[in-house]
Amino acid sequence: MNIGPLDCVLVPLAFAILAFVVPSNRLRPLVLPAGALANLAVAIAALADGTRSTAGGWLVLDALGKLVILTVALLFFFCALYAPGYLRVRADRSNRQLCGGLFFQVAMLSLVATSHHLGLLWVALEATTLSSAPLIYFNRTPKALEAAWKYLLICSVGIALALLGSFFLAYASLHGPHSSTLLFDDLVANAASLSKPWLHAAFVTLLVGYGTKMGLAPMHTWKPDAYGEAPGILGAMLAGGVTSGAVIALLRLLAIMHAAGEAGFAQPILVVMGLVSMVFAAVFMVRQKDIKRMLAYSSIEHMGVLILGFGLGGLALFGALLHLICNALTKGILFLATGNLHRAYGSKSTDVVTGALDRVPISASLFLVGFLAITGSPPFGPFVSEFTILRAAFASDHFVAGGLFLVLLMAVFLGMGSTVLLAVHGKAPPETATDAASADTPQLTLPIVGLVLVVTCLGVWLPAAFVQLLEQAAASVEGPR
Repeated sequence: MNIGPLDCVLVPLAFAILAFVVPSNRLRPLVLPAGALANLAVAIAALADGTRSTAGGWLVLDALGKLVILTVALLFFFCALYAPGYLRVRADRSNRQLCGGLFFQVAMLSLVATSHHLGLLWVALEATTLSSAPLIYFNRTPKALEAAWKYLLICSVGIALALLGSFFLAYASLHGPHSSTLLFDDLVANAASLSKPWLHAAFVTLLVGYGTKMGLAPMHTWKPDAYGEAPGILGAMLAGGVTSGAVIALLRLLAIMHAAGEAGFAQPILVVMGLVSMVFAAVFMVRQKDIKRMLAYSSIEHMGVLILGFGLGGLALFGALLHLICNALTKGILFLATGNLHRAYGSKSTDVVTGALDRVPISASLFLVGFLAITGSPPFGPFVSEFTILRAAFASDHFVAGGLFLVLLMAVFLGMGSTVLLAVHGKAPPETATDAASADTPQLTLPIVGLVLVVTCLGVWLPAAFVQLLEQAAASVEGPR
C-alpha cells in the first residue's frame, strides 16, 4: 500500500467530520476507537514506504515526519480506547465537540509532521491551538474557562512570534543568489547563502515562538492551568501530541542551522534552554499538591530534556528522538490514570487524594508505574532515552551539562515522588468517595495497561526497523555523518 502525506491528514479529518455528524451522544464515542485504529493503520503503513512528496514539495512524508505521526497515532489509539468508558460516565454533557475536536487535532498534527513549507506548518500548528482551546473547557467550570483562554492567548502570542521568525527566515534567503522561499528543502539546500544575522534572528524568534507552544520554560505559564483543567484524554494529547508538533517545527529549523554551518550558534542556546526548563520544573514540583499540575511541570521538564538532547547533538539527538515517543506514551499512562483518580475522589489535590491503592488499586498501581517510568526508572523506555542523552553528554565532554542533567533528574524524582506517594499510600478518607466503583473498570484501565506494555517494550527491546527510523530522522536534522 502506497501511503502519501495527504493520506495521513485526510483519514483523521474524515473521522472528525463523521464524529460531528453522528447525532447520538451515546454512539458518537464509538467513532473514536474505530477512527484511531484506521489512523494507526495508516501510520504503520507509512513506515514501510520511502520518502514521499506531494503538492509541489509542500507535503513530504520523511523519517522525521513518520516518527511524529507514529507517536501521535499510538498515543491517540490508546486514548481513543479509553474514551468510550470515560464518556459513558460523563453522559451529562455533549461529547460532540470533544470527539470531533480530537480527530481534528490529530489531522492537524499530521499536517504539521508532513509540512515542508514553513507557512503551512505555521498554519497547522495554529489550528491545533484553535482546536484544543474549546476542549479544555469541556468540564464547563470557571477555572476551565480561565485555563482555555490562557492557553489560547499565550500560545497565540507564541505563534505570532513564530510567524515573525518565519518572515526573518524568508528575508535571510533574499541575501543569496536564490529567490526567497519558505520550503524547508530549498532552505536546507541553499543554507550556505543565507544571511547569517537574519538567520540568527529567525532562530531565536522561532525558538521562543514554538518553545511557547511546547511549554518550554520560561514560556510555560499556560501549561499548569491547561493541563490541570483539561480532561485526562486531552491532557495526554496535549502533553504527548501537540508538543510533538512544536518539537518537529524546531527540528526543521535546526536542520537549516546545521546545513548553514551555524550549529555552533544554535546548540549552546538549546542546551541552556533545556537546563533552564528542567530547573523551573524541579522548583515548582516540590510540595505540589495538585496531581494534574504536577504532570504539567513534568511535561515542562521533559521538554527541557528534549531540547537539551537536540543541543548536545550526535548520539544525544538520537536519544532525544527516542525520548519523544517514550515521553508521549508515558504521559498517556499518567494522565489517564490521574483521570481515574480524579473521578474516584472528586478532587485532584493530595489533601483529598490519599490511600488510592486501597480505593482504586488498579488505577493507583498504574499511576505509580507511570511515575517510575517518567522519572527514568528501568526497565521503561524513558530510562533508555535519558541514559542515552546522559551518556552522550559525558562522551562529548559536556561534563557540566551532563552533571546538571543528572542532578536535576534526581531533584525531579524526589519532588514528584513526594506527591505521588501522598496520593497512593495512606488511608483514604471515606467521606470523599464519589465514583470509585467506575474508576477501575476494564474499559478505563486496560488501555492504560496497553500503554504500560508499549513503554516497557521500548525499555527492553527496540525493533531494528524502529532504530533505523530514529537514525534516519537524526540524519535529516544533522545531515549524514
